[in-house]
Amino acid sequence: MKTQAQYNEEILPCVPELSRMALRLTRGTALADDLVQETLARAWQARASFRPGTNARAWTRRILFNTYINHYRKKKREREALEELRGLASVQVRSPHDGFSDEVLAALRSLKPEFREAVELVDLGDLSYQDAAERLACPVGTVMSRLHRGRKRLKSTLASYALDQGIFRSAA
Repeated sequence: MKTQAQYNEEILPCVPELSRMALRLTRGTALADDLVQETLARAWQARASFRPGTNARAWTRRILFNTYINHYRKKKREREALEELRGLASVQVRSPHDGFSDEVLAALRSLKPEFREAVELVDLGDLSYQDAAERLACPVGTVMSRLHRGRKRLKSTLASYALDQGIFRSAA
């Protein structure tokens, strides 16, 4: 298969079945759509190895399944590496406030606890909104709101300090 027309004729009719198969494998529509998209891209890249008139359905299903397995293995390796890093991180206990000036620490302490927790978890602890929401036992939208308000208060509290330190220039 060499041309776009041949590709369209042989491969594109397989898309509905590929979508169903991807949905069964991933159990999520967004992931399934990504898997089908990647399968079609790989089929296009490997179109020279496909012989027109052979079973395009089986060929594309094999590409989809191999792609799914590759992603599954990659995620597994990432999880294992993350667990290993978490193990190392628990050995090296550091305060999230290491290296902050007294002014910044004072500004953080001046925040209401709910705003400070959101800022510390997301901005200093590098947690996602979802992870922070789980840790704080509240909805993601609440974390986002608290984070916004906490950042806003920190910005106003630290504005003069930032000017003195040359971090920001005054709008003259």
